[in-house]
Amino acid sequence: MPSKTSALRAALPHAFRHTLPILAGFLFLGMTYGIYMTGSGFPVYYPLLTSLLVFSGTMEFLAVNLLLGAFSPIQAFLLALCIGARHTVYGLSMLEEYRPLGPKKFYMIFGLCDETFSVNRAAVLPGTVDRGAFMFLVTLLDQCYWVCGASLGALFGSFLPFPTQGLDFSMTALFVVIFLEQLLKERSHLSSLLGLAVSLCFLLLLGPDLFLIPSIVTICLLLLLCDRHAQKAGKKEGAGHE
Repeated sequence: MPSKTSALRAALPHAFRHTLPILAGFLFLGMTYGIYMTGSGFPVYYPLLTSLLVFSGTMEFLAVNLLLGAFSPIQAFLLALCIGARHTVYGLSMLEEYRPLGPKKFYMIFGLCDETFSVNRAAVLPGTVDRGAFMFLVTLLDQCYWVCGASLGALFGSFLPFPTQGLDFSMTALFVVIFLEQLLKERSHLSSLLGLAVSLCFLLLLGPDLFLIPSIVTICLLLLLCDRHAQKAGKKEGAGHE
């Protein structure tokens, strides 16, 4: 049986090759975040610490405004909870794969993000590569890419006079691209149109500063109701065929 070190060494080239697209994206977005945070008046080490301890691109960008604004721990907690709630959906599907991995699974749960999940779930590996070692390295490499990008951005932003106006829009642009890509792939556009309609309604009712949390909560509740309705309809249809 190969040792843990040899298993990691054998899995490293495969993990690096599968994460090359993430390297390009995370370096750019991480640098944008580092420049944006130092340009907002924070010390150079702040982007490094947040990327190490928080590791949530959306929440890290939002944290800049939260730290600059009035202290509101309840709002910050609810915002982080709502934004991170989507990880629960695909995170549960990884529990069985993470269970036999020992102490490494705690870091892998912490480091799980959309891109890491996609690679770990879809990668086809040779029989000689240990899948647990591969998944651990993918998680570690993805966070390293983000930490390096944020640190480089912080250094550039502190030494060079980068204009930071509009840099916070990079995450918005990223999610617009992800949304459009998902819209083209999905068969039913119900969830996408529902999310747009609910967000627009709360934006008009509450304004740009307060609409996000009610929108996320309402969308989650409506999607749960739609899912239950679909399950009941499926059961009735199955009973009708019997």
